[in-house]
Amino acid sequence: MSAARSSTPPAELAALAARVTRPVVLVGLMGVGKTTVGRKLAAMLGRDFVDADEAIVEAAQRSIPEIFETYGEAYFRDGERRVIARLIEEGHGVIATGGGAFIDPATRATVLEKGIAVWIDCDIDTLVERTSRRGNRPLLKQGNPREILTRLAHERAPFYAQAHIHIVSEIGPHADTARAIIEAIDRWL
Repeated sequence: MSAARSSTPPAELAALAARVTRPVVLVGLMGVGKTTVGRKLAAMLGRDFVDADEAIVEAAQRSIPEIFETYGEAYFRDGERRVIARLIEEGHGVIATGGGAFIDPATRATVLEKGIAVWIDCDIDTLVERTSRRGNRPLLKQGNPREILTRLAHERAPFYAQAHIHIVSEIGPHADTARAIIEAIDRWL
């Protein structure tokens, strides 16, 4: 589904928000807009928002690049799994996950069982442009970002495809993607 402009009336948003009883968990590659769209989505639904990567940094008292460099990816993924499970149990309204979180079988099972998994997807050119704005992407420091993102998109698509909902984010206001997610959740419920 594409993120097209829509005009869901506020009364309908409120009615839908009342029906959403599980956390909405945003998954997808780095740079698709999970955090930005997540904040908009949470505001539209009248729910709180939490970024799992920010919660990991807070829990570890280290940046994600520092965790990767000091302990490695496996250690990071273990902490990520525990933090996401905790955030879901705490009942947050909208949770943005890191790009690799949903690849972990235990994390994916928890999200699918206790949340509403939404895969936000977009084209590689957009990902390359968006991820170039920030230098804190450890996986992109290992070579050509376009090649890495293309490989990750190919490797991770079968996992992301298990999400309850699939939305394609296009260039335009993030609120459009948030509205498309709301409409897809409405159909899914």
